[in-house]
Parts: sequence; structure tokens; C-alpha cells
Amino acid sequence: MDRRPGVARLVPRLESVVGRLLGRDADVTPPRPRRSNPDAVVDCAVYVNGRREPGRPHYADAYARARHGRNSFAWLGLHEPDAAVMAAVGRTFGLDELTVEQALADGHRPTVQRHGQVTLLVLRTASYVEHAELTATSEVVDTGDVMVFLGDRFVVTVRHGASGALAPVREDIQSRPALLAEGPWAVAYAVAARMVDLYLEVAAHLEHDLERVEESVFARERDADIQHIYQLKRELVEFKRAVLPLHGPLRGLVEQRTDGPPPGLRRWFADVEARLTRAVDRVAAYDDLLNSILQSRLTQLAVEQNNDMRKIAAWAAIAATQTAVAGVYGMNFAHMPELTWKYGYPAALLLMASAAVTLYRLFRRSGWL
Repeated sequence: MDRRPGVARLVPRLESVVGRLLGRDADVTPPRPRRSNPDAVVDCAVYVNGRREPGRPHYADAYARARHGRNSFAWLGLHEPDAAVMAAVGRTFGLDELTVEQALADGHRPTVQRHGQVTLLVLRTASYVEHAELTATSEVVDTGDVMVFLGDRFVVTVRHGASGALAPVREDIQSRPALLAEGPWAVAYAVAARMVDLYLEVAAHLEHDLERVEESVFARERDADIQHIYQLKRELVEFKRAVLPLHGPLRGLVEQRTDGPPPGLRRWFADVEARLTRAVDRVAAYDDLLNSILQSRLTQLAVEQNNDMRKIAAWAAIAATQTAVAGVYGMNFAHMPELTWKYGYPAALLLMASAAVTLYRLFRRSGWL
């Protein structure tokens, strides 16, 4: 009796049982491969009740977890993303086309804008560039910008430029869970506070540069070049454009009662505004001082040029007396005073020398020589 057909019928059943044991049943969906964040992503995390959840998930997974959790939000940090990455981020977090285009460009003016359910906070970054001495091409201040997109359950930070790294901001705010529990606006406060602290640091370094320039301008032996002062003026203007325009938007956030920071964070934003006011006052004072130094140096150059012209005029007057005497006795007329005198030639030379010495002493006494 041939039993092979029965065995053949048992093989599929055995394969089905083994497949179930190994998790390969047709009704069981194999796990999807874990998605990785693009290179532009500096960090991504989910925060629940002010504390970071373990891991660094893909930003889409992080936002999905934040939307389904209580007292949670996702924070995505980007550095100079390209158009493809920013478009994907915009689709995930519901950013409109105009907002995505703004995130791709740099050089924005500090502002606060409302795009539907998303608030955009733009800040300028600044850092001091160390240099041995100030030259006509020295880079003193390096600036960039950071854009903070705030939603109900997310915050996306987009940074352009080398300055203003946000890693210290994330470390600091994660050590303060009570503050971070306020939600995405707590991140906006931490970023704004970090930028203002950088402004004050840069202002302190610029003060030392101004002191050195002032000393060189008013020193006895002046070595200050007008191009060096003008270069520092240009760098200060760049720093001024980063600091001054932020005062209005921060004041608006402090005074805003709706669609702004929660009540528990307004006093923190007020503290940032107070420190920003100090930075604004310093920058304005430095600008006025540098204008005064520049005008003083220009005045010194004008005085030095006037002194040079007086010296040239004095020597020209001394030479003119010699030319006059020589010109008169070079006319070769038949009847001239002392023309046939034995000592006429030495007397003419003595007259020329006496006139030169007399004029030299007069110009020296008057300060022209």
C-alpha cells in the first residue's frame, strides 16, 4: 500500500505550523525596517511631562507618539536642510508651502509670525571670531539665524550658519523638567535665552576691541589705520542688525495674551527681554563710541594734512627768497646796484642766507616747521 500521497498532504500542514511558530504566517505582518533620520537632523526626541523619552526616533514616528500621548511633544532639530528634507518635514508637521520656503532661506530679520496653527519665531545667531589684531579684512562677528516652528505638539528648530549651536540649549532645558513640562514654548524660551546670552558675550569681546582701537587712535605714536576702524564699524553694524530688531518681537510675546507663551512662561520671556535690553543698550553705545573714534581719526588726518601743507608752504617761502634775489641779479642790466662791486657776489649770497635763516626761525617759532 502506497502511503506517499498521505505524506504529501501532511507537508503543507507541517510547513504552516512551523511558519506560525517562526512568525511567518500569512496573517502576521513582518516588522518594518527602522527608519533613519536624514543627515540634516541634528537631534529628534519625544518629551513627556518634561522628560525625554529614550532613543532618537525618526521625526515622523516621534510626532505620531507625541500626538497620541498626554503632556507630550516632539522636538526636531535641523541644520541647513535641503529642499527635499524640508518638504518631507513640512508634510509631516503640517507646515504650509510658504513656511517651508522660509525655512530654506537664511538672513531673515528677527520676527514672530503666525501661520495658521503654527507660530514662527526667527532669531539671529552671533558669535565672536578671535583674531590676533584688527585688519582691514578681519572678521569680528559671525552671524546666522535660527527659526523656531511651534505647534500644539511639536517644535522644529532650523538653524543656518556655523554659530548658535543648539546642543547646549537642549542639554540645559532637559535638566529643568518643570520648565520643559510647559510644552513647545519652553523650547522657544530656551533658544531665545541662549541667543541673548551670546549677544552679551559678543558685546563684551567687542568692548575690548573698541578699547584697543581707542588707545591706538589717541596714543602719542598713532598706528591706527582708518581702514581698520571702518572694518570694525562694518562688523558692529552686522551685529547691530542681529540684536536690535529682536526687541519688538520679544516685547510682543511678553504682552500677548492669546496664541503666545503660556502664563507660566511669560515671566521667563520677560527676563530674556530685560537681558536683551542690556545688549541693545551696549550695542547702541558701542556704535556711538565707534562713530566718535572714526570722526576723531578723520579729524586727526585732516590736521596732519594741514600740518604737511604748512610745512610745504614754509619751505616754499624760504626757497622763494633765494629765487627772488637770484632772479634780480640774473637780469644782466648794465646799471644795477653793486654790480661792479668787488664784494657784490658774496654780499648777495649773504643776503640770501640771512633771508633763509630769518624765515626759518619765524616759521619754526609759529609752529609751521
